[in-house]
Amino acid sequence: MTIRFGRSICNYLSTAESREWLITNGIGGYACGTISGQLTRHYHGLLVAALHPPVGRTLLVTRLEETVDYRNQQTPLFTNRWAGGELIPAGYPYIESFQLEGAIPCWRYAIQDAVLSKRIWMQQGENTTYSCYTVHRCSAPLHLALKAVVNYRDHHGGYTDGDWVVKPHANGISVRANSQAVPFYLLSSNGDVTSCSEWFHDYDLAIEQYRGTGDRDSHLHAATITVTLHEGDRLLIAVSTSPNPCLDAERTLGDRRRYEEEILDHWDRTDTVHVHGSPAWIRQLALAADQFIVNRPVENEPDGKTVIAGYPWFGDWGRDTMISLPGLTVATGRPKLARPILRTFGKYLSQGMLPNLFPESGQKPEYNTVDAILWYFEAIRAYVDATHDIELIQDLYPALVDVINWHRNGTRYRIQLDPDDGLIYAGEAGVQLTWMDAKVGDWVVTPRIGKPIEINALWHNALLIMERFAQWLGKPSDDYQHLAYRCRQGFQRFWMATAGYCYDVLDAPEGNDVALRPNQIFAVALPYGTFPKAPALLSLEQQRSVVDVVAQHLLTSYGLRSLAPSHPDYNGQYGGSVYQRDGAYHQGTVWGWLLGPFVSAHLRVHNNLTQARELLEPMADHMSDGGLGTISEIFDGNPSHSPRGCFAQAWSVSEVLRTWTDIERRE
Repeated sequence: MTIRFGRSICNYLSTAESREWLITNGIGGYACGTISGQLTRHYHGLLVAALHPPVGRTLLVTRLEETVDYRNQQTPLFTNRWAGGELIPAGYPYIESFQLEGAIPCWRYAIQDAVLSKRIWMQQGENTTYSCYTVHRCSAPLHLALKAVVNYRDHHGGYTDGDWVVKPHANGISVRANSQAVPFYLLSSNGDVTSCSEWFHDYDLAIEQYRGTGDRDSHLHAATITVTLHEGDRLLIAVSTSPNPCLDAERTLGDRRRYEEEILDHWDRTDTVHVHGSPAWIRQLALAADQFIVNRPVENEPDGKTVIAGYPWFGDWGRDTMISLPGLTVATGRPKLARPILRTFGKYLSQGMLPNLFPESGQKPEYNTVDAILWYFEAIRAYVDATHDIELIQDLYPALVDVINWHRNGTRYRIQLDPDDGLIYAGEAGVQLTWMDAKVGDWVVTPRIGKPIEINALWHNALLIMERFAQWLGKPSDDYQHLAYRCRQGFQRFWMATAGYCYDVLDAPEGNDVALRPNQIFAVALPYGTFPKAPALLSLEQQRSVVDVVAQHLLTSYGLRSLAPSHPDYNGQYGGSVYQRDGAYHQGTVWGWLLGPFVSAHLRVHNNLTQARELLEPMADHMSDGGLGTISEIFDGNPSHSPRGCFAQAWSVSEVLRTWTDIERRE
């Protein structure tokens, strides 16, 4: 897929500032921005370094503000909106085109008869970002001045004022915010670097204003790089926490391109693609999938890995990781990447639970999730089906047995099997445990205390997986088979025959929850341990009714609404303060990742491959609308379903890839 825009997009600020690019380095660091060059988020930066990989993400270099002096005309190529709305300068009209080359963003600027291009990429495994400028055409010397605008703060916002020290360094400067700060470097392959010390205050951040998270930012002008270029000349700028990054543009850009070629080579060698081929937009998603897989070394597991849930602000969440793993690794032809992730998280099992998230500040992991551990079973199942790695099952099996026992006997947050109906109960006041986990202060927006439907579908799935693993290892399996049978019996309590769909939660403090939500789709979509004739939780007639009702009331082009529009609590617009946004998060907002299980369920009951593909294809259009080459976290519930939240979300990308490959295997 070639994502490319000409002047019809690039030269109109409303469209140019709404499209965002992202590059990553495999250790949690990233760079991102708008194609207009304008800052609209706290998170926009040329180098957001993971100082304690994969977390400790710190904005070090915000951007390079470029000005061209050509034939006695000074032309800014960057754009700033200041508090009050004033645009000074407005350089976006000089963008002739923008495109992604793989995952590498590339701008082409036209100034009189001169043409200058810029590419940005990161070094895999390092906190290093490169910006490369190339003169393609000019009839006189082109003088380029770059203002290096820096900071030293958490990527969520704020700025560091204080005892900044800027010193000369070979090929550039070193920068240190204070004696406790990690130094970083701005280096140039050629040209002159002059130190500066001037604060630019009151950058206006439109997206943060929309999100109610502050609308101002400040950055330090630390240096200016000047160079004179002629036709065919190239300037490479490196910003890095390393004092000696490579300054050979051809070599470093070649390394990046070869890395991306290897990712696509894995994709092209999968059985599905080899037989049927794949559209360009799906291959682009294979590149996007790699951006979420990062290193997380742990004790006795130096090659440990994890999954960043979403860019720009999420870290690695247990639930998101396990949901995403099959699509990010197995579907992309790289199942071996799943093994260290499964082992890394396995080291954090506690009382039969996986962590909800690894806090960035270094505290102990939090375990307020009932479903992460159940998705862990499904992630292991998908990995083992692809690799036949029985050794991993042998290693993890005792821990998985322990998980089942903890759920039978009871663990944190009143999570426990109810022996009367074979269903899992979970929840206590003030705690959010399911994926519908929005909480503001003490307000849990959708507490879902009781027996949530997807938790029990996942419990049944996990029991069948355990039955299968036990049989492979020659262990007793009758107990898991019996527990699964009891779950199926009790699961019929969810069915509302008069409505034609399922309760969302049983035995809640205020009774059974009749709200039409998407969680019931998992009762149809989950593979039930991949047994071809495994008993289902719902009859075929019930499954078809669930799929059809969800399609009629919750389905959109980009996923499923989290609540039916007919419900009095429905909110179809996501935005405003934290209170307003989290109040809408699971009350009507569309979730991209839910498109995957819906398509799986639709395919199961209707067996129509053409329709299944058509359900996924709107995502190809979305990949040019928000986060370029990737898929957003959420969308407004109301048309036109504008993208919101993280502009690159792991499980959104993963579920489209997983579902696409599943469709192709059935062809």
